[in-house]
Amino acid sequence: MTEQGNRAAGPDADLTRWSAAELGRAIGAGEVSAEEVTRAHLDRIAAVEARVHASLHVDGEGALAAARSVDSRRAAGQAVGPLGGVPVAVKDVLVTRGIPTTCGSRILENWLPPYDATVVERLRDAGLVMLGKTNMDEFAMGSSTEYSAFGPSYNPWDLSRIPGGSGGGSAAAVAGCEAPLAIGTDTGGSIRQPGAVTGTVGAKPTYGGTSRYGLIAFSSSLDTPGPVARTVEDAALLHAVIGGPDPRDSTSIPAPVPDVVAAARQGASGDLTGVRLGLVKEFAGEGAEPGVSAAVRDAIEALTKLGAEVVEVSCPHFRYALPAYYLIAPSECSSNLARFDGVRYGLRVGDDGTRSLEEVMSLTRDRGFGPEVKRRIMLGTYALSAGYYDAYYGQAQKVRTLISRDFAAAFAAADVLVAPTTPFVAFPFGARTSDPYQMYLADLYTIPSNLYGGPAISVPCGLSEGLPVGLQVMAPTMADDRMYRVAAALESTVGLFTPPEL
Repeated sequence: MTEQGNRAAGPDADLTRWSAAELGRAIGAGEVSAEEVTRAHLDRIAAVEARVHASLHVDGEGALAAARSVDSRRAAGQAVGPLGGVPVAVKDVLVTRGIPTTCGSRILENWLPPYDATVVERLRDAGLVMLGKTNMDEFAMGSSTEYSAFGPSYNPWDLSRIPGGSGGGSAAAVAGCEAPLAIGTDTGGSIRQPGAVTGTVGAKPTYGGTSRYGLIAFSSSLDTPGPVARTVEDAALLHAVIGGPDPRDSTSIPAPVPDVVAAARQGASGDLTGVRLGLVKEFAGEGAEPGVSAAVRDAIEALTKLGAEVVEVSCPHFRYALPAYYLIAPSECSSNLARFDGVRYGLRVGDDGTRSLEEVMSLTRDRGFGPEVKRRIMLGTYALSAGYYDAYYGQAQKVRTLISRDFAAAFAAADVLVAPTTPFVAFPFGARTSDPYQMYLADLYTIPSNLYGGPAISVPCGLSEGLPVGLQVMAPTMADDRMYRVAAALESTVGLFTPPEL
């Protein structure tokens, strides 16, 4: 663990260890240049990427050009913003103009999108420096990044263990100091679960609070872009940049993001007087490893010492969230992925004037969907088929409604809900790939918030057998500021968690 604090810039300063807030302040004050910061992170990537494999594409030239632009604007007396010149990595499910976007799939290998996703556009407009695209489970389907067609990412805490998924690359990049910030997407826990197992902060905003325009869809009613960072304040700063209404996204909420940055800074003062923490009865250690349960109990006790009141709440339908999710999400993915039929994307006869039909068919077989994507497409297609729609998909949607009612009732008694983020710490590679259900259990505690649509954040709260544990804080829809306040308060008392040097 380390404590956060202001650092003085100098020739011996390791800029890759600074928080995004510290880097932004130093760049804005002219104490360090955006180009210096970017070069430091590119050097770090070069030094550790072969072992971590957090990235699928590193855009060194583009990053340096963006950094120089920030430096030029600052030199001309223009304001560069709180994150101007700060590097960021982007999950490879968000389209980036002229930069490969693969979704971790061979089907989209080397595809160059002609436009930027809204989230990416807002990063650029705020002066952040995009380092590249991070690794992920294929089409965001997985909990360990083992289903990436380009090989897994590795957890900087223990390279023999998974960094979570589907956004394990973003979490590994931040934990391994390859980037101070990253963007992930959360469909059933794919920001929070990697955050928990890598000791980083991962936040899922309110559904519709961040734009899905340019996000290659897995499950359209669940997918939510959000921040990955090493501190709660950094996550809030990034959330403020990417959030807000977008007329190009029909599911976007036409309301501004709550002041999450002010809430995070308020929480950092360590005062939670009057805040009611709802301890979810159904998640109070159920299925969790003893070390995870112990760390979460200690975290909740620490929050009570800051003035918070703990009340027990019952959410009886949370126990049905996992099966409901694995009917709704696959049903939506079976529709969304129908476009990847080998005609609109990928290889074509005569590409480069050399490929025959036989060659294209052979290569396409090698570049088709991976096993987890096929599994979910088949499950979803079955659930939507004639004679089964009402029995499966329809019933799952009814359960979703009941889960939302559970949340409403719980938030009548509590300001936020708290629970473990994951039932277990990072597991070894291969430990769960042979049993899909055991893999799906990684999202046992995160899925309810996706089905409800409310915001949730994972913040490191302790260690179990030397590996990080995350506490999840869930809030009502459009009350994102509440979760940041509580998460920052916990961070102020337990400190930051840093993996061993790679």
